[in-house]
Amino acid sequence: MPVDQRTSEQLLAARADNIPRGILTAHPIVIDRAEGGYLWDKAGRRYLDFVGGIGVINVGHNHPRVVAAVQEQLKRVTHTAFQVAAYEPYIALAERLNKLVGKGAPYKSVFLTTGAEAVENAVKIARGYTNRPGIISFRGGFHGRTLLGVTLTGFAQPYKQNFGPFAGEIYHTAYPDSYRGVSSQDAIAALEEVFATEIAPDRVAAIIIEPVQGDGGFLEAPVAFMKALREITQRHGIVLIADEIQTGFGRTGKLFGFEHSGIQPDLVTVAKSLAGGFPISGVVGKAEIMDAPTPGGLGGTYGGNAVACAAALAVLDAFEQDGLVERAGVLGGKLSAALDALKAKHPDIGVVRGLGFMRALEFVTDAETKAPDADRAHQIMERARERGLLVIKCGVHRNIVRFLAPIVISDADLDEAMHILGEVLAGTEAAKAA
Repeated sequence: MPVDQRTSEQLLAARADNIPRGILTAHPIVIDRAEGGYLWDKAGRRYLDFVGGIGVINVGHNHPRVVAAVQEQLKRVTHTAFQVAAYEPYIALAERLNKLVGKGAPYKSVFLTTGAEAVENAVKIARGYTNRPGIISFRGGFHGRTLLGVTLTGFAQPYKQNFGPFAGEIYHTAYPDSYRGVSSQDAIAALEEVFATEIAPDRVAAIIIEPVQGDGGFLEAPVAFMKALREITQRHGIVLIADEIQTGFGRTGKLFGFEHSGIQPDLVTVAKSLAGGFPISGVVGKAEIMDAPTPGGLGGTYGGNAVACAAALAVLDAFEQDGLVERAGVLGGKLSAALDALKAKHPDIGVVRGLGFMRALEFVTDAETKAPDADRAHQIMERARERGLLVIKCGVHRNIVRFLAPIVISDADLDEAMHILGEVLAGTEAAKAA
């Protein structure tokens, strides 16, 4: 198929005419090609990609291992549907993830297509295992755009809009946020209040948590909170689901975010960076729990597609053989130090937050009131793009700029990105003061 010769402007006009406005595109550019930590638009301009497909490209764009694995799999089989006939990449991927997540305990995996599908199936599995209806999630959490995913998601706009009524038996509670005065003890007390006033713990099938909230603002769950949550769920026979869709595969400086706390979840949802950009997700969990649904209760036509499974195996090879988890730790330290230095110079940065190479800046209008400044975050995002750096916003109030660069970027790439960000912060402050 010939390359589309239309300009970015022509393609963006076609986008407006043919694609619904509900699909928001953060940056008004059209990408032509990508490699490693870079994107090039139709005009040939290079961008440092600190979005990474919203945390999908941890191993970088067009990673050689992934490209080779996909090309080889395309010669063998692209699709049969695993419910019709099994194929080796699905089984091999399950074996490897079970060992990585289960750490020697009996674990099993089912593969799907999207993160929201993984979340929905984790809920089904937990309900099937416990024979209980209730699910508790956290304010500020994000778990997808399907009806159940939106219901679980802990903020209203833009996800809930007028899409209700929403799924039943879903309850929300507080997530720790030290910057805004919510301690681990406060969050545990809020959970106990839910048990006392909304749903008894013996009716709760699962609690689902992001070890670091993604779209909610890169809030990190303290180790003490994760340990307390694990104890509470075990005491009440509640399934603990770790949503690792954004935190997984090296992003936090460990392969999975839950590993920082030393706890072991019952179920783990994975997606995003699992396959280097190919659509696949999964639920990895304790065998006894995973086997609760009877035959036919799990599946999906495209779930665990053979090409995506081959790509995922190549991604795991990259992590295991190329030292990417260690590299994420190194980059995370450098990024954290650079952002801390910027915060010291710019009073509208309320806090630097995150874990490992998953970092963000929260912008506020006033250091005392900590009032969110969404306009400032948007301004930074726009001006950074003009200088060749792509970032996006997050947070309940959209006042946080997040950084999700591929783990394969060089120190020079990181330095360049921070130089651009520093110039943008200084330039926009000067313009505001003028």
